[in-house]
Amino acid sequence: MEQALLTVTQTINSYLSNYVLIFLLIGTGLFFTIRTNFVQVRCFGEAFRKLFGGFSLNGGKQKNGGMSSFQAVATAIAAQVGTGNIVGACGAILIGGPGAIFWMWVIAFLGMATYYAEAVLALETRVRDAEGAIHGGPAYYITTAFKGVFGKFLAGFFAVAIILALGFMGCMVQSNSIAETMSTAFGVPGWTVGIVVVLVAGFIFLGGVDRLASVTEKVVPGMALLYIVGSLAVIIANAPRVPEAFGLILRFAFDPQAQMGGVTFGLIATLSQGAKRGLFSNEAGMGSTPHAHALAHVKNPHDQGVLGIAAVFIDTMVVVTCTALVVLVTLYTGEGAMTVDATGVAAGLTKTNMAQVAFGTLFGEAGGNIFVAICLLFFAFSTILGWNLFAKTNVDYLFGKKAVPVFSCIALVFLFLGSTLSNDLVWELADLFNQLMVIPNCIALIALNRAVAKCARARGKGCELKDA
Repeated sequence: MEQALLTVTQTINSYLSNYVLIFLLIGTGLFFTIRTNFVQVRCFGEAFRKLFGGFSLNGGKQKNGGMSSFQAVATAIAAQVGTGNIVGACGAILIGGPGAIFWMWVIAFLGMATYYAEAVLALETRVRDAEGAIHGGPAYYITTAFKGVFGKFLAGFFAVAIILALGFMGCMVQSNSIAETMSTAFGVPGWTVGIVVVLVAGFIFLGGVDRLASVTEKVVPGMALLYIVGSLAVIIANAPRVPEAFGLILRFAFDPQAQMGGVTFGLIATLSQGAKRGLFSNEAGMGSTPHAHALAHVKNPHDQGVLGIAAVFIDTMVVVTCTALVVLVTLYTGEGAMTVDATGVAAGLTKTNMAQVAFGTLFGEAGGNIFVAICLLFFAFSTILGWNLFAKTNVDYLFGKKAVPVFSCIALVFLFLGSTLSNDLVWELADLFNQLMVIPNCIALIALNRAVAKCARARGKGCELKDA
């Protein structure tokens, strides 16, 4: 039964990622890049000045269930930087070849403009309930873009998709990856890891937005720094191979019949993997992270929008690139190149253990396993926290506050199941619902493009929030 479900899901995903996703993500990103006069280039410096200017490991409790600007972007980055940055990047290389990384860069560059639009619209369309609590996200700007039955249908479709994608299936991916890497590094059974993850996650879930924000603002900077430092150590140790690694990325990105180790990586497969893994990594266009930005206590949506640019850059251009270079300089270049089987099958490599093997070339087999397991634990767990918040927002939107505790209990069950199920099936199900989220989200973004363009071109002047 599991194999049959896997086959059906893979077939649907192939059509979505090979046709719908590529054109929709690239098209939307290109559209907003032009409409905003390349906001990701013009405001790049501003984005990082605001990010480091608002940096804090103790932002404190915010009123009405909101977050500080830095807490909001930290929660968004926590959701973005997960298994997609390690396991996803490795999977993209294994299936689509090194060139898939180039297309992940393209998706990220264009996605910065899309992400800016998502953050701006999430703030401009957010609402407050009778108690003053903030509610916002794609479901709210979808119904702003389209009134009546059609708008409610699209918003409902998105809300159901994100609950399934992030609240259930996506968190299964994260717990699955934690369990597999922990098993490889320490020999701990997956079900044991699942129980621990459920207990800790449940404690934070019950603490609400304040507890989640307090955790993410502390965990995100530390986990990112740890992984980047470890990656740089491997890259520097293999510095002579770095030019060859970049050469592989560029050559395989454009050669429709590029071969390596007897394997041909077609251009469609390369593009597809770049788009699919790019979406799963930085989430620009997917409609997940706007839920965090909607909670930010800021006076101008532009200020939070540019922080989204920094978030995508850190996620893909920094963390994903670190993973790609570590893998390429150790396994695909020089004497260590996989010349027999470029897909890694002959060497016993999978997208889950590939990074561990690569880091093991410097840290030793045990050291590589442990380093990746620890990094992935923080990456994946922080993503679980962010995604649970995003799904909760939509449970509240559809069913009201009373349904949230019920959802949280079901989500914890799925977290445990993820630690015991097939890796491939979990990933395919997550991809399916992630891709379905993109469709209504991008349609609404394009429909509301005038408000985004106005805010971006004026750098926020005249766009102040009334409820700030």
